[in-house]
Amino acid sequence: MDKKLIYLVRHGDIGLGGEKRYIGHLDVTLSVHGEKQAALLKDFFCQVPLDNIYCSDLRRSRQTADIIAMAHQILPKAHVGLREMNMGNWDGESFAKIRTMYPEEFKQRGEDIANYCTPKGESFSDCYKRVIPIFENLAQSNEKIILIVGHAGVNRVILCHVLGMPLDNVFRLEQSYGCLNLICQEGYEYRLKYLNHTVP
Repeated sequence: MDKKLIYLVRHGDIGLGGEKRYIGHLDVTLSVHGEKQAALLKDFFCQVPLDNIYCSDLRRSRQTADIIAMAHQILPKAHVGLREMNMGNWDGESFAKIRTMYPEEFKQRGEDIANYCTPKGESFSDCYKRVIPIFENLAQSNEKIILIVGHAGVNRVILCHVLGMPLDNVFRLEQSYGCLNLICQEGYEYRLKYLNHTVP
C-alpha cells in the first residue's frame, strides 16, 4: 500500500512577547521573528518534493505558506475551514484579563477543555468537527507529500485525531511557533514520525 507524508506546520511567531493571549480568527500578521522562522522552514522544505501546500485563509498562515512556497513552483491553497479555533468574545484578550473578569467561565473551560465554548466562539470539539473532514479529504487525495500550514489549535486537533487521543488531552501536545510535525499515512492508519520539531 502506498505511503503518504503529511507535514503539519504551525505558522511563525506573531509578536505577542511574553503575554499569553487568545488569538483565534483575529487576523494578525507575522512578526519579524515569525518571518525568519518561516524562512528557516523554506530552507528545510527546499529538500522536500512537495506536491501541494495548504493553509488557512488567515494572514499569519498564508504568509508562512507563501514564504515556504518560494522554494517550489506551488501556489498555496488557502482554506477557510483550516482557520484557527474561533475564540469569540475572548479573541485578542489576555489570559490574565479573562481570568480576572470571568473567573467562573475561565475555570469551566479548564475543567472541560474539549467541550467548553467561549461566548460566540467554538469549543475544541467544534473545531475538530470542522477541521478533521478537511484533513481526511487531503489525506485520501492522490498527492504523496503535502504540507499543511495550520495553527496551534487546528494542529492539536489533527494530532489528537491521528494519535487516537481524546480531546481532553489536547494541551498535552505542544505546538510552538514555526514548529514542524510529520505524519506518515498508510491507508486509513497514521503514524506520527515527529512532533513539535523546531527547524534549526
